[in-house]
Amino acid sequence: MSNLASVVQQLQKEREQARRTVEQLDEALKALGSLGGVRGRVGSGQKGGKKRRTMSAAARKRIAAAQRARWAKWKVARRNK
Repeated sequence: MSNLASVVQQLQKEREQARRTVEQLDEALKALGSLGGVRGRVGSGQKGGKKRRTMSAAARKRIAAAQRARWAKWKVARRNK
């Protein structure tokens, strides 16, 4: 049983070390991101900034229909020349 307890204790130490490493990486990314030379997202966990806007299915359908209408009008005009 003491062997299992020592394994659990070692895993907890490694988890804490990994947490500190992640914190250091986050701080480094934040410092580099504030320099302004990097565009776009640095990581998926980045907070703040603009969120990407999504379009509803109905809006996509309206836009697609309008584009099809524009193409049809253009094709008819081209055919009549």
